[in-house]
This record gives sequence, C-alpha cells and structure tokens, in this order.
Amino acid sequence: MEELAAPVAVEPVPDVELTEAEARRIDLWWSAVMVGSLGLVFALLAVFGGVAVPVLLALSGAYIFNPMVTSLERRGIERTLGTTLVFVAGTLLLVGAVLYLIPVFRDEALKLPDFFSRASTQVVPRVEALVGASLPDLIRQRTTELGQQASDLVQSAGPAAARIVAAFAGNTARFVVTLLGLAVVPVLAFFFLQDYPRLMGRVKDLLPRRSVALVARRFAEVDEVLSAFVRGQLTVGALLSVIYAAGLSIGRIDMAIVIGVIAGFGNMVPYLGTGVGILLSLVGLMLSWQGPWQIGVVAGTFIIGQMLEGFVITPRIVGEKVGLAPVAVIIAILAFGELFGFVGILLAVPVAAILKVVLRVVVQRYQRTRLYTGESRST
Repeated sequence: MEELAAPVAVEPVPDVELTEAEARRIDLWWSAVMVGSLGLVFALLAVFGGVAVPVLLALSGAYIFNPMVTSLERRGIERTLGTTLVFVAGTLLLVGAVLYLIPVFRDEALKLPDFFSRASTQVVPRVEALVGASLPDLIRQRTTELGQQASDLVQSAGPAAARIVAAFAGNTARFVVTLLGLAVVPVLAFFFLQDYPRLMGRVKDLLPRRSVALVARRFAEVDEVLSAFVRGQLTVGALLSVIYAAGLSIGRIDMAIVIGVIAGFGNMVPYLGTGVGILLSLVGLMLSWQGPWQIGVVAGTFIIGQMLEGFVITPRIVGEKVGLAPVAVIIAILAFGELFGFVGILLAVPVAAILKVVLRVVVQRYQRTRLYTGESRST
C-alpha cells in the first residue's frame, strides 16, 4: 500500500478539440472495452467465485461512502481521518440498526404462519359482511388453499434454512474461507475508500491523452446513472418504508413493519408497491379490527406517504435526476441472479448502469452518421 499512498503525478489534460470521426472512434472503443470488461469480470467470477463477494462488497462500500469522505476532505479533514470517521459512524449505525431490527423482524416472522392461517379463514367472512352478500364458493376455496399453502411455506422456511446452514457449515474449509472473506470486507473497504482518488487517478493516467476528457465524461455519465439510482430509488424506498411502517403501527395493523417495508421498497415499480401495501394492509386490518378509526389511519398513511414522496422526498431530497428505470432494475436483478446467483444480484445494478450508458453512446454516435441522417458526402 506504500506505492498507492504516494501522490500520483497526473499530467494536465490538454483541451483538445476532437473531430466527429475521432470522437466516434473513441466512444466505440470505450463501449467495446466496457462490454468486454464486463464479460471478463463474469468469466473471472466463474473461476474465482470465492474471492468475488468480499471484493465486490468492499468496492461497493467504497463507492457508496466516497462522496461523504470527499465532502469531509473539502472541509479540511485529512482523507484518512475522514475515512475513519465515516467508518466509525457507519459501524455504529449498522450495529444499532441490527440490534433493533433483528428482534423486530424475528417477532414479525414468528407471526407470519398465524397471519396467513387467520387470513384464509377470517378475511372472506368479513368481506361478505361488508358487501352484504356471499362470495362464490370458488373464491372461498382458493382463499383457504392459498392461506394454508402460505402458512405451510413459512413454517417450513425456518427448518429448510437451518438445514442449508448446517450443510454449509459441514464443509469446514468452505465455511472458514467464507468467514475470512466476510471478515476482510471492512479492511478492504477501508483501504479502497482511503485510496479511492489515487486509484481513479492511476486509471485516468493510463488513458491516451487525447481521449481522457471524453472517456472521463462517459464514466461520469455511468456514475450519474448509478448514483441517481442509489440515491433515488433506495432513499425513497427507505423513507417510505419508515413512513408506512410507523403509520400502520400506529393503526395497530398486524405485520405493520413487514407490510411497510414491502410497500416502501416495492415503490421501485410504480404503483405496484403502493397497491400491494394497501392490499396487505386491508388484510391486516380485517385481522386486527378495533374500530373504524383504523381505516382512517391506513388511508391517511398511504395518502401522506404518496404526497410526501411526490412533493418533498423526490423533488427536494432526492432530486429530479433520472437513473435506471425501475423495470430495468427488476429485470436486471432477476436475469443476473438467475445466471450468476448472489454475485449476479450484487452486480446487476452497476452492470445495468454501464450498459445503459453504452447503449446511449452507441445510439448517439449512430444518429450522427450519414447512414442515419441521409446526408451526402459532398454536404
């Protein structure tokens, strides 16, 4: 690390004016290198899969926390000290969240079998009482079957997970390697974060001088798309989860925290998270009915959540930058998760961000060619 710690002397980039042909060639080379690099990364993951997860987690942590450390550095705090402060604060927040959330989610998980079991037997009678008519026998039968299947599935999830953990722990070598890998994640993340500007400077210093400005702009576009998603969708999801969970808990709705998290992060797909959250809240409302006031609390929770998301959270906290489309994120996670497992899920969003910019660059360059514009060579 001593070599990395040394200052990197990067020559100033000349302000060169590229011709359209040069810019097109640089952009196409950049696009090809990015796609080839992604293929190489996945090929290496297939060979060295055990090393991939710790390194990816460490790089992800360095990327996420780099803006905070950079902000402290601009305020006159030395980068090593800033990195230490961010790590200490992040560790305290993580430990506090884990100590609070694990018991909460454990208690909620223990209620799931009873929740689905009661839903299968109590929801239909309550709906019939509200509408004043009997529902078809097919709906009654399907509701009972779905509730029982969900209850059985949740009850079997615990033993199945225990068997998986036991089988994994039985392979002592793999278990030890995994533990060591997870243990070094904070160490790797600390050094990656501390040396982030130097690492980026070294990469930039290897680029051909005439292409530095354009290539740097392309990487800035990738960073903008990716950070817009992280700052945008995840921030909105986290804030909405807190709002929904708090409101439903005030309304004394069964499974309030689980429903709130589902509705909040489900907001990545427009209307889906809100729709599913309202549906689950109505089921929980029927199972924990204490009076008409609960209807007002549930309705108010989702109305306030949507109003805050539309008028405060998105425009004032997150901003209007467009990152990855929610549907593209879902498809990327499902596709890469199916192809490459857990590592594929970790890489889905950054890969989708890179491919979005690559596709946009290729389309832009194509739209400036004579083939697209129809201009003659003499024009």
